[in-house]
Amino acid sequence: MTLPYASGYHAPVMVREVMDLLTPERGGLYLDGTLGGGGHAEALLERGPEARLIGTDRDPDALREAGERLARFGERFTPVRSNFADAVAAAGIGDGSLDGVLLDLGISSHQIDVDERGFTFRPGAPLDMRMAQATAAEPSAADLLNEMDEAELANIFFRYGEEKRSRKLARIVLEMREREPFATSDHLLDAIRRTLGPRAEAADKARIFQALRIAVNGEIQALERALESFRKALAPGGVFAVLAYHSLEDRLVKNAFRDWSLDCVCPPGFVQCQCRGTPLGTTITRKPMSATEQETLANPRARSARLRGWRAA
Repeated sequence: MTLPYASGYHAPVMVREVMDLLTPERGGLYLDGTLGGGGHAEALLERGPEARLIGTDRDPDALREAGERLARFGERFTPVRSNFADAVAAAGIGDGSLDGVLLDLGISSHQIDVDERGFTFRPGAPLDMRMAQATAAEPSAADLLNEMDEAELANIFFRYGEEKRSRKLARIVLEMREREPFATSDHLLDAIRRTLGPRAEAADKARIFQALRIAVNGEIQALERALESFRKALAPGGVFAVLAYHSLEDRLVKNAFRDWSLDCVCPPGFVQCQCRGTPLGTTITRKPMSATEQETLANPRARSARLRGWRAA
């Protein structure tokens, strides 16, 4: 299978399904809060010749790549550097202005494939994992491993990596860093082997590295902040589409879409409704959509993707 809109930078996931939810052919203003390499953005601007798109990303590499790719669309495309949690404010978008929003919560193939970015567990890669690249204000993965206490590390491994042996792994990290600070993927891989045994599978390593990445970039907190701001920015009939790759992210999205679709969210026991009394919109996807077997064979990174959609009233 040839992956549509794939480039050497990144292969976007579930492009057709995302476009079917957003329906850019109706025109209007859209926001891609996680621009990445610009694959979804290119598909949207091609499918909607009257559509305009604001694309935000905190990664300067992504903005450069997408800017070159989308330059042919001229003023229909506007790039903005921002974390998706602050995208609405950074782009100057008012309430009720957007006809569609896309959040793709995965990381790009480029970020994984470039060892210097520190997202990979290939040997010798630096433990960085910062989406915005190195800044003095943001600690790296190595900083967390070297400075957090045992309980904090165990919480990261358990909450974000769903690792049952999180306490043991945290204890081993503390023991190892007394002898030598964590600096590269080799140190963390050694800690994982000591915890899970020499036959630890690639999926186990990926979960633990993912947990650190989520913690480094504050991804769950950013998503919690972002959801309401994106909802408010949607015009009536506007669609919110989210691609999630982790159960915790997907659960936040599912619960938000469910609550927004209820006519009453008062606590149990209230005799009379005292909340908004009407749904804010409708969940489009009763269950999350997954990539086809053909796509996952061509792009294994699509296997964990879950797509949900919601339409504003």
